[in-house]
Amino acid sequence: MTDRPTPTQPARPDLTIVETRVYRGGNIWSYDPAVHLVVDLGSLEEYPTDTLPGFTDRLLELLPGLDRHTCSRGVRGGFVQRLREGTWLGHVAEHIALQLQQEAGHDLRRGKTRQVKGHPGRYNVIYGFSDERVGIAAGRLAVRLVNDLVEPGGLDFASELDEFLRMSERTAFGPSTSAILEEAVSRDIPFIRLNTGSLVQLGQGVYAQRIRATMTSRTGALAVDLAGDKDLTGKLLASAGLPVPRQEVVRTVDGAAQAATRVGFPVVLKPLDGNHGRGVVLDLASEDEVRAAFPRAQEESRRGYVIVESFVVGKDYRCLIVGGRMQAIAERVPAHVVGDGVHTIAELVDITNADPRRGVGHEKVLTRIRVDDAAVRLVREQGYGMDDVVPDGTMVKLALTGNMSTGGISIDRTFDAHPDNVEIAEEAARMIGLDVAGIDFICPDITLPVREVGGAICEVNAAPGFRMHTHPTIGEPQYIAKPVVDLLFPPGSPSRVPIIAVTGTNGKTTTSRMIAHIFKGTGVKVGMTSTDGIVIDERLVVKADASGPRSARMVLQNPRVEMAVMEVARGGILREGLGYDRNDVAVVTNVAPDHLGMRGIDTVEQLADVKAVVVEAVPRDGFAVLNADDPLVRGMRRRCSGSVVWFSLEAPGGEVREMIDDHCRRGGRAVVLDPTDKGDMIVIRHGKRSMQLAWTHLLPATFDGAAMFNVANAMAAAGAAFAAGAGLHEIRQGLRTFTTSYYLSPGRMNQINVNNVDVIVDYCHNAAGMKVLGEFVDRYAEAKDGQSDLGRVSRIGMISTAGDRRDEDLRELGAVAARYFDVLVVREDLKLRGRPRGDVADIVSAGTRAAMEAGGVRCRQVEVVLEEVTAVRSCLARANAGDVVVLCVDQHAEVMAELETATRSAQAGAHTGRDSVGDPDLDPAAMPEPTEESGI
Repeated sequence: MTDRPTPTQPARPDLTIVETRVYRGGNIWSYDPAVHLVVDLGSLEEYPTDTLPGFTDRLLELLPGLDRHTCSRGVRGGFVQRLREGTWLGHVAEHIALQLQQEAGHDLRRGKTRQVKGHPGRYNVIYGFSDERVGIAAGRLAVRLVNDLVEPGGLDFASELDEFLRMSERTAFGPSTSAILEEAVSRDIPFIRLNTGSLVQLGQGVYAQRIRATMTSRTGALAVDLAGDKDLTGKLLASAGLPVPRQEVVRTVDGAAQAATRVGFPVVLKPLDGNHGRGVVLDLASEDEVRAAFPRAQEESRRGYVIVESFVVGKDYRCLIVGGRMQAIAERVPAHVVGDGVHTIAELVDITNADPRRGVGHEKVLTRIRVDDAAVRLVREQGYGMDDVVPDGTMVKLALTGNMSTGGISIDRTFDAHPDNVEIAEEAARMIGLDVAGIDFICPDITLPVREVGGAICEVNAAPGFRMHTHPTIGEPQYIAKPVVDLLFPPGSPSRVPIIAVTGTNGKTTTSRMIAHIFKGTGVKVGMTSTDGIVIDERLVVKADASGPRSARMVLQNPRVEMAVMEVARGGILREGLGYDRNDVAVVTNVAPDHLGMRGIDTVEQLADVKAVVVEAVPRDGFAVLNADDPLVRGMRRRCSGSVVWFSLEAPGGEVREMIDDHCRRGGRAVVLDPTDKGDMIVIRHGKRSMQLAWTHLLPATFDGAAMFNVANAMAAAGAAFAAGAGLHEIRQGLRTFTTSYYLSPGRMNQINVNNVDVIVDYCHNAAGMKVLGEFVDRYAEAKDGQSDLGRVSRIGMISTAGDRRDEDLRELGAVAARYFDVLVVREDLKLRGRPRGDVADIVSAGTRAAMEAGGVRCRQVEVVLEEVTAVRSCLARANAGDVVVLCVDQHAEVMAELETATRSAQAGAHTGRDSVGDPDLDPAAMPEPTEESGI
């Protein structure tokens, strides 16, 4: 440790959390989900751990597991070495958060702590998590513990830790769900938790399956209803010749007593539609016992019906049937204690419940024994009281049923069962129709055929618990999650839809739309996210800026989606990371200064690091489609685990083309532009093969080849489609039929004619985008020169940008626009993003005026019109026939509606002989009446 500050005053416990973020996918800090805390050390910045007497020893006493942390040393105990040498307390909070999660059973080891640039005393603390709520709680408790270790303030850490562990157990998946998810992850099947409980989606899009505990997408609702009706279940099984006890359904206590006499004593009472053994009363030998037990059974019945059935003597076995085949058998032993001649029954229960494997409900592999009135009564029937000491080796039952949920234990008997019993259990599951069924057998011995020695099926359960099989108290665990996952995803079947992620400063929306259009033409149902919303199979289902991770998850949850095309924005990556674990193809169009000064991104190099996250998410068999003409994008090739597909506008002979030639000689892929005397040809190269794709001037989106930025977007889309397996003809057809019409590409280079004025609507909102848009306007307007009423095509632009950009970015936008337009109208967005009304327009127009004063620009006039539709009207009013008006919009739907209104007005004006759109200086109807003062 170097440059350590010298403490000047006693340490104060003022470590605080300034900001909390949760990354649910790949992010700038980690490939995996992570919690990101921005912490402020306050005065503790001056106090590394070696300056705090006793800090390290007290910490290790509370969390001895920290001794196993390797930290940067790479060896066990490495973190303790750092503590004793001296490290800052933000780093300590990171390791405590990881250790707290390990105490909760989450095996997490990766984390990092880095100082926030330009903010002394502030640190980025990043660490992994398995459960989001547990991860956040671990960070908060870690900060409180650090402060308390610096200066004890009454934190009862033992109590806080216990509450933390209880919370983590409540939010964690149960043993059954965890077993299925572990098997799915081992097969590279992705999953999405759909609620705070056990509802989970396995797979993506059209391949998705859902589970809720052990109930699956393939579990029939009718089968579940049948299994829930114990009377009907018994009748169906009896009709198939399967052994079942005699039973009757009653609703009154008198009816129960009469039915018990007909069935024959002893009998069992149980609710018709209960579960987990609740309300079941066994071995009732008289009418009086039946009458006494009836209220308990009826209370647990949702409809008030109770089953009276003959009592079958024997052991309790649970047979698990998956897909019609027996997978595991467990003998269930009711909750009990065994006397030792020293402790009372109550003390023995406490000792048993102290087993760390026991928890509340289904949160752990065993459930704590609950001593209720029924348990006390059962103990009394065995001749004991709870305060009695029973002889050594004597077993005392605390429950009659062997359910795990009442504190029972399990013994694995999978390979002990007689084949006849296995066949009976499998037939029972088929009769009810359950894909996953728990068949409850009562018989003297599962190794002997029940038809000969006696016994019966007493119950068929939908959604049976797995923990008695995966974590038996005695015997070998059975890996029963495998056949369940096999049922949902047979070996060799897909679980993932192809994901193409598109990012960049400019062009990502158009590129995404081109890719989606190409695959739509092949019959694929595409789910797409973009800044305009979420589109599922050509239908806009959500209208919003949907370029973040939540939108990505919405697409992957949709059961119609066969391919996902994700526009990935910088903001979403910084806020939550990616919305998925990996993308098969990553496209990076370019990186230019935009959104700088936000969320710690101050330079274009840092912005490139953010956008490179999608490249890092490419697997070994995936592809990154990169703009070879952009040095920052070109540098991302080092971060790609898969193959690189270059695209470039550079002509042959340049340095970039030489790099691409060398790349292709080694078998690589690229999309290049070859100029010919007939025009520019887009060529796809793969190794030694060169395949001509299309002339740029024949692609509608390029405006006869004038819109070079759309040429680049088309090349990026072609590279992505080729990498994703599309054929050459399919790519060509897709690009030739993709237009910049409002239907296919709303708000992106939409062209409309208003009274012979060419109006182009686009989303351009930064200086880099304005430069390429202006170059297009130059080429487009030069081709139109001579068509204007005045002989020279005027260029009128409406511009603005978001208020969360830096002042210098706003001024640069105005200055760049001044190079290409004769007249500029500066408006403002509907959402000001923290700035006062008029501030953005003033700064942008100031940049334009500064460029005009410096000279060398086209612009001769700049006007501020804050409201967007009013600014559109101002632009149209300034235009003559043949002029070009470029509208950089915020609310494109409202602007297009205004243009349609202006078009209809112009058509109506033609019938009256008047132009409704034109230059007011040349429109006699708009000129003022002559007055003495005006001199006209």
